[in-house]
Amino acid sequence: ALDESGDQVDHAALLLGACASEPGSAPGSEPGGSTVVVAVLDGDTLDVRLPDGRTDRVRIIGINAPEGGECFSTEAAAELDRLVGGEAVVLVDDESDRDQYDRLLRYVEVAGEDVGAALVRGGFAVVRVSEPDVAREAELRAVEAAARDAERGLWGPSACGPPSDQAGDLAIVGLRLDAEGNDAENLNDEWVEVQNTGPAAVDLAGWGVRDESSSHRFRFPERFHLEPGATVRIRSGCGTASATELFWCTSGSAIWNNDGDTAFLLDPTGNIVDRLAR
Repeated sequence: ALDESGDQVDHAALLLGACASEPGSAPGSEPGGSTVVVAVLDGDTLDVRLPDGRTDRVRIIGINAPEGGECFSTEAAAELDRLVGGEAVVLVDDESDRDQYDRLLRYVEVAGEDVGAALVRGGFAVVRVSEPDVAREAELRAVEAAARDAERGLWGPSACGPPSDQAGDLAIVGLRLDAEGNDAENLNDEWVEVQNTGPAAVDLAGWGVRDESSSHRFRFPERFHLEPGATVRIRSGCGTASATELFWCTSGSAIWNNDGDTAFLLDPTGNIVDRLAR
């Protein structure tokens, strides 16, 4: 198969080259039984039948695949199904047991190889690591860097459609993750900045910013133009928009992860134009 940059992708090599570490004490590692994948829901979530016959839902730790309807979501789900559909897998734990949706949080391995890392290596998912589940962060960051350098999958300049003519004129130049005091009560003290480094004004209608998570998405308003050399700061809270400040207007919780996060700049078709990690 060809990836979005036109390069040949050796899927077996992606899986075998992915990182893995010592298995932990998790469902699926018990002798005398196998954990089998019975359904793939999307690019990072699957249902498994445990050795005792129970079925449970698993969210793969350390990665985030595109959500349904987003660019590359179909490809990510198909790749995960190709890797694990109907297969016996081993579930390896980290520190957390379940998330807020009562899904098991586990690394997933086939034949000792890390499936989440294979997805990242192929450009089907990005790294999303949150404390305290950081055991494989270094390995995941390394395979993501390789995918990005090779422009595999969602890292391809035309992964989601024709790239913007002005993609090279825009950059994320600032990211403040940790507001003073309680982030949820001081949302406007965390922000991301986008600069127009080109020679002409850019109409940012349809452009967007996102973090590593599945839920935080910002769209620039219609008729918002960024002049040459100008910078706009997008604050997480609410306020009055201007030529130099816009507002995400989230509520109840912060957008940016204080322990580390990445801001992505997306063109109107969803291609990743720039990123800034902190």
